[in-house]
Amino acid sequence: MWRRILTILVARNREFYRDRAGLSWNILMPIMMVLAFAFIFTDTSRDVFKVGVVGDGADMPVAAFPFLQTRHIQFIPVTDPSAAIGKVERHQLDLLVDPSETPRYWVNSESANGYLVERLLLGAGGSGGDAAGDDGESAGVIPQRVTVSGAALRYVDWVLPGVLAMNIMFSSLWGVGWVIVRYRKNGVLRRLKATPLSPWEFLTAQVFSRLLVVLGASLVVYSGASLLLDFPMHGSYLALLLVYVSGALCLISLGLIVSSRLRTEEVADGLLNLISWPMLLLSGVWFSMEGASGAAQILSRFLPLTHIVDGARAVMIDGAGVLQVLPQIGLLAGLALLFLTLAAWMFRWE
Repeated sequence: MWRRILTILVARNREFYRDRAGLSWNILMPIMMVLAFAFIFTDTSRDVFKVGVVGDGADMPVAAFPFLQTRHIQFIPVTDPSAAIGKVERHQLDLLVDPSETPRYWVNSESANGYLVERLLLGAGGSGGDAAGDDGESAGVIPQRVTVSGAALRYVDWVLPGVLAMNIMFSSLWGVGWVIVRYRKNGVLRRLKATPLSPWEFLTAQVFSRLLVVLGASLVVYSGASLLLDFPMHGSYLALLLVYVSGALCLISLGLIVSSRLRTEEVADGLLNLISWPMLLLSGVWFSMEGASGAAQILSRFLPLTHIVDGARAVMIDGAGVLQVLPQIGLLAGLALLFLTLAAWMFRWE
């Protein structure tokens, strides 16, 4: 069995690296995108202030905390204060406020936006009434000030884990979903049907072949970006590898489901676009889902790419290890096994 799998794997890999145009595109396109973002988003300033508010957002004490009524500030509900404090340190949040009975706020002393938003907070009277009474004196209770520090996180640093995940998604889905449909249309699968090769063996070979290609291309992209850009990598390389491996296996298996019975590349291309573009828009690759509608955030949690991006950012930016990203790894690996089993059950040679 393993000899047959290895034979198909080697043949598929040769087909890929002999296609020089496809090989170049898989490597150069993500590097060019990262460089473009580094050039476009060199300025880390923001047009809109972002303030985290401790709480689930359902019962924000707007009346008791008049600062929350300030216009032109995006208030984001925060359920994990420790993670939000880290975002204040990296300038991803301009301020974090806790409008509880003993109000507090966290500000980065090195953030220009943080300084301005703090002035707005103090000018609004903190909490407990209007900014000023009839006699012109502040009637509010000034919240306790907590100072943090840290350098700003560039957009290119934040987006790089998502770009790598996006490259894995496209290479995984089209690398098997479109190719196997082409095999079926050209009669390759019909000839393989006459051999002792089983559907499970054929699909397993396709998974391992595409996994090697995806990881190899991602390593080249990561190395190229590392040489050209000084981006942060605070976590474990093993954890990052496991996140991308489990994510690639999940997306490759999803591509196998698409290709299990289709006969034309046009239909396969349409279905793959239908799957990939919602993931691209709702998985936080280009922009954070914080502040998005509740329905969009709920839908985002059902997309495999979301968990790949979240896990990779947790490792590269937050310094997470294997244990911290184990939920994402376990979920992606479980989905990969489920998708592969379903693809083998649905697969038809002709």
